[in-house]
Amino acid sequence: MTKPKIKITYATLAAASPELHAAFDAAVEEAKAKFGMAYPMFIDGEQVWADETFDDRSPINTDWLIGKFQKGTAEHGKQALAAARAAFPGWGKRTPWQERVALLRKAADLISERTVEIAAAVSLEVGKNRLEALGDVEETADLIRWYCDEMERNDGFVKPMLQESPKSRNTSALKPYGVWVVISPFNFPFALAGGPVGAALVAGNTVVFKPASDTPLSGWLLTECLRDAGIPAGVFNFVTGPGSTIGEELITNPEVDGITFTGSYSVGMHIYRTFAAGKWPRPCIAEMGGKNATIISRKADLDKAAMGVMRSAFGLTGQKCSACSRVYVEEPVKEAFLQKLLDLTSKMTVGDPTQQAVFMGPAANKGAYRDYQRYVEELARDGTILFGGKVLTEGDYAKGYFVAPTIVDNLPLDHHLWKEEMFLPIVKVAGVQSLDQAMALANDSSYGLTGGFFSEDPEEIQWYLDNIEAGVVYVNRAAGATTGAWPGYQPFGGWKGSGSTGKNGGGYYYVQQYMHEQSQTVIGS
Repeated sequence: MTKPKIKITYATLAAASPELHAAFDAAVEEAKAKFGMAYPMFIDGEQVWADETFDDRSPINTDWLIGKFQKGTAEHGKQALAAARAAFPGWGKRTPWQERVALLRKAADLISERTVEIAAAVSLEVGKNRLEALGDVEETADLIRWYCDEMERNDGFVKPMLQESPKSRNTSALKPYGVWVVISPFNFPFALAGGPVGAALVAGNTVVFKPASDTPLSGWLLTECLRDAGIPAGVFNFVTGPGSTIGEELITNPEVDGITFTGSYSVGMHIYRTFAAGKWPRPCIAEMGGKNATIISRKADLDKAAMGVMRSAFGLTGQKCSACSRVYVEEPVKEAFLQKLLDLTSKMTVGDPTQQAVFMGPAANKGAYRDYQRYVEELARDGTILFGGKVLTEGDYAKGYFVAPTIVDNLPLDHHLWKEEMFLPIVKVAGVQSLDQAMALANDSSYGLTGGFFSEDPEEIQWYLDNIEAGVVYVNRAAGATTGAWPGYQPFGGWKGSGSTGKNGGGYYYVQQYMHEQSQTVIGS
């Protein structure tokens, strides 16, 4: 079958290509035919097998054994770091940046070539609908290309400086740190792995990569793309296993020169503090979630607002750090907005996300499934559940972690769930008397990742942009009120408790974080 020439991004509302859907359906069947296979780790260019394995099961149907993966130990972590250390001089010091760019571009092209097959695996493994899964994979390729572009635009980040005399030469050069660890989350198992891995590698670092234990197959498929692109042995290493053993080794071992982590605030701050206890300061790039608010003015287009909130609140079952979980709407239009949001949500299809008609799949794991039940019990007690608020257990839902999209009203504004990241398809709505009140509530958060605003008034729009405390903001975006960043278009990163560096992925200032500056002065004829 000829693969369709169509690009899916998170802003894609629909994809009418029959060829695309036929290719995806075929890829799902191919992926299912591989259920139960055993997969290795990849250290120093070799497949590595541990004494124990763990099961990777689909949240769509827990009878589906996606594969068996290696339960790596602290010793495997040490081996991977040693391989990366040994490979660093050849990669970071003796390989010209142009050659690194060429290899990473080849890896990006392989990801694009394999997008449909990889996306099918992502959908089965994490429960993403097909368009979200296709976007996840293609974003990865575009992130890597963007970082390659940045190296080229900046001529390898070697810049001439002012000269003190005709015989002096002053230069600023950014150079790689050395060994870099990347720990990725389950929700974007390709983009939030391949993006930082690509940045670290093209900058000249060697990498040890550990995926979330919910999504090791996605990690292996990324490993295959890098391996097949010709990344040298030891330059990229892939390990799997518990965070309590191999993960802890990666964040405490002094051989690590830098780390990128995406995940929860609690784990991110543990890594940040642990990393700070080393012999000297080392870079820690941590993206740690959000509690993202959308503000809706009485001057808003409510159809845009309802669509944007629905897509951002319930896309990927609310399991995005950028998900819209809070809505503050001016009282005169609150009821009209709610009616439109309820109407859209009632038409949403929940089910097996590999099926074309399905918008929302299951929660990613048993822990999230239980959290949902705990949250909705509290929300029903303290507020009013207008839609959802239940787990789905009948028929095709019986063996998965399916929950209903949930809309909540009348929750007191001082309730702790306005501030706690739930990471589930639950959105709370409150009426406000003014936009100033809405802004105060939106900014009253330990997080500052994304934000959304709906108004047709240019002055209100500028007021919003001048006052919101978040790293990524969208105005009047029906494709996603608070979600949908794409490399080169919307740099993605957070303020406050949402991020540690203030530099956003897919933007102009990200790849430089994987290098440190050397000032070079040469005096001579």
